[in-house]
Amino acid sequence: MLGGAGMLLGVAAAPAQAAEVAYATECVPPAISGLPPVQGTTKAEITAPAEAKVGDEVTVTWTFVQAASRNPDVLDLDKDTVEPTGTLKAAGAQTAAVAMEGPRTNPAIPKNSDMKLSQMTGRLKLTTAGEVTLTPDAYTINVSKPLSTDTKCTPKETVKSAATIKVTAGGGSPGGTTGGQPTATPPTGTPSASATGPGGTGGSGTGGSTGGGGQTDFPGKEVSVPYACKTPIGDKDATSPVRIDAKKDGGSFGLTVRFGKSVMDSPADIPAGSVKPSMEVVLGGADKGTVHVEGPANASAIKAGDPIEVPDLTGTYKPGASGKSTLSPGVLTVRALGTTTTCTPVKTAVSLTLDTTEQASGASGGGSAAGGGTANGAAASGGGLAETGAEAHGALKALGLVAGTVFLLGGAVFTFMPHRRPQ
Repeated sequence: MLGGAGMLLGVAAAPAQAAEVAYATECVPPAISGLPPVQGTTKAEITAPAEAKVGDEVTVTWTFVQAASRNPDVLDLDKDTVEPTGTLKAAGAQTAAVAMEGPRTNPAIPKNSDMKLSQMTGRLKLTTAGEVTLTPDAYTINVSKPLSTDTKCTPKETVKSAATIKVTAGGGSPGGTTGGQPTATPPTGTPSASATGPGGTGGSGTGGSTGGGGQTDFPGKEVSVPYACKTPIGDKDATSPVRIDAKKDGGSFGLTVRFGKSVMDSPADIPAGSVKPSMEVVLGGADKGTVHVEGPANASAIKAGDPIEVPDLTGTYKPGASGKSTLSPGVLTVRALGTTTTCTPVKTAVSLTLDTTEQASGASGGGSAAGGGTANGAAASGGGLAETGAEAHGALKALGLVAGTVFLLGGAVFTFMPHRRPQ
């Protein structure tokens, strides 16, 4: 029983009542996590005044005795990062959907422990004499860091009413059915990753041709590249269409690596400057080594539901051998909010073939970075998977745990098909 939770506004307090109800619940994690829905049990205590009059606006509270999901053994949730909102259904003498909201106040929630959700409150304007029942319905759990993401929980069975208000005639004039709180009914649907459109053919084709004469622009062909990706929370598979173009500048070539189209819609708000991709283009044929290309970090914030545009990756190729040299997409690295996700091609695919002339300090057997230097400083060397180590472990919070689900930033560049995690 929560003292004072059932006070009437503008009238003398009436006795409060509190009752607990339990119901089967399905919680759907953010689509980017790739995880299946979580089945659990919600236990909620609803507190409201036992009696009131028509025209009164009463305050009701929803206390989470038990949330439907637990914090799994992935990472700890920080203090004051979790906020619940939900809907309380009024029925009987009047019907209404009461918006409920709790403050973003929670203790630190360790791995593999119960979720701790704050108490939600809402207001109901009473319009009709009779008995009004109150029943908890759907709720949403928002985690604010590192990105704002939602887990949506809905009843999977008919929920019993938890409280009843006996409303008598008299008192102020009838009005609306809700007030005070912002609308908190969880939005329908969840942003979901969408596969890319048609891509080029994979395999070991020769790719685009250089032509001859005074040609300076050399477009490559789009190839579909399967990747094996290593992230701080596990291994993932991905496929993306990629094209490598070149522009001749003296004896060197300016390279541009382009992705076929926006790979997915953003499942959450992504802050500006938080995602930066790079790649090691693999040389073959006459030349050997890699060329480092990179793209800019996202210049502006990306809103949930908006397409994520993968920027062009650029760099300079200084040939280290004369002859026909091939260029293929290589190891891709995505740095996001202090974490690193590294993807290695499962199968090579040549996108472009160039007629090259050896240059001093060229790439043969080594690397050529944009603006000079070596290609391997910013990504895994030798085509292997990057080590995540302690840095990635310490930055797991940047990948986010959202009410028992994992948020994967690697999905900002690819649509991942995660391996199923043990339950």
